[in-house]
Amino acid sequence: MPTILHCDANNFYASVEIMLNPELKDKPVAVCGNPEKRHGIVLAKSEAAKKAGVKTGEPIWQSKQKCPDIVFVPPHYDEYVAISNRLFALYSEYTDKVESFGIDECWLDCTQSTKLFGSGEQIANTLRERVKKELGITISVGVSFTKIFAKLGSDYKKPDAVTVIDENNYKDIIWGLPVSDLLMVGRKTAKLFKQLSINTIGDLAIYDEKTLQQYIGINGKKLHAYANGIETEEIRLADDKHVPESVGNSTTTPFDVTNLSEAEAVITSLAEMVAIRLRKHKLIANGIGISIRYCSLDGTHKNNLLGYSTCNAQDIAEEAMNLLVSLHDFKKAPPIRQLGVYTYKLSPSEVRQASFFDKPHTKREDLDKSIDKIRAKYGQTIVKSGIVAKHEELCDGLIDKEFQPFKK
Repeated sequence: MPTILHCDANNFYASVEIMLNPELKDKPVAVCGNPEKRHGIVLAKSEAAKKAGVKTGEPIWQSKQKCPDIVFVPPHYDEYVAISNRLFALYSEYTDKVESFGIDECWLDCTQSTKLFGSGEQIANTLRERVKKELGITISVGVSFTKIFAKLGSDYKKPDAVTVIDENNYKDIIWGLPVSDLLMVGRKTAKLFKQLSINTIGDLAIYDEKTLQQYIGINGKKLHAYANGIETEEIRLADDKHVPESVGNSTTTPFDVTNLSEAEAVITSLAEMVAIRLRKHKLIANGIGISIRYCSLDGTHKNNLLGYSTCNAQDIAEEAMNLLVSLHDFKKAPPIRQLGVYTYKLSPSEVRQASFFDKPHTKREDLDKSIDKIRAKYGQTIVKSGIVAKHEELCDGLIDKEFQPFKK
């Protein structure tokens, strides 16, 4: 029987800030973006702030109403990455199978490790104590025989806790939980489940599988298996290279975007960041998409497949602008508050098939790589496109360090 652990750092951003500044200990703390640039939302909160009702994603003013003595701190992403790296290095002392699920959580396959370090529960408690002592933050750990159940275990009891879910108790612990707690059950799927009177994970587990597949599709079969503790996916080795499904960036602009020229400046900046990430991970994209959010907070999106693959900023920006023009009429639609550019249908750049038609795009990529080297030496803002320079006040902050994309 597999021994799978899911380790989740509690209130990670806020916990790191408190560790760096002990005066914040036991105080309600919220990590927030820059309110002057309309990034004034709660990115993370401490346990004390959580108990006061503060929620991730809510505006600063709202969290202040709930918790008048709350302390706001800006994010320090370099510190988060540094602590995350130390955290994952510690996990790797117990197994070589460490699969990241973001910067602050991961799965560990400790099936073979039990011969050296004791049971899954013993390993979990050892990790919990070591993280607290050596890094100054806490983790919650779920121990089970599947990845899905281990994830539910780390969520079940927080903070600084271990929950064991085995073949004997999983029905008692898991089946009574809301079906939305199950990994891969998003809002849309949860809504479909509700129409089928599936409210708990237990309801899903005992539901007729064929009927479920008719309504939900192939995911219905997979989720039914998850609810019953059936899972075959293995945990990847720590150094395995995983190709993500998409790479993108979005931003809330300092002021509303009201014309095509302003939109082009923002999209060009976002496309550059997306392209940098693609090249960093040696990926190329075959699909481009954009997302729009208006002042009313309503939104829309559109995407399209290209006739070639690219990791070039100009290619991405040109297609994103084509999508914007087909989707948004500045004369009729409300002003834009948030823009996003994303790429999908990704593949490793080394598997690109040579084509006569790709030559202009690969030349552009060679130019981008040269610019990458210049920026690495002299700073991100040393080279700017003309449209970005024209609307510098709008694009200022899009490439600030605190908004640079980072992911393990």
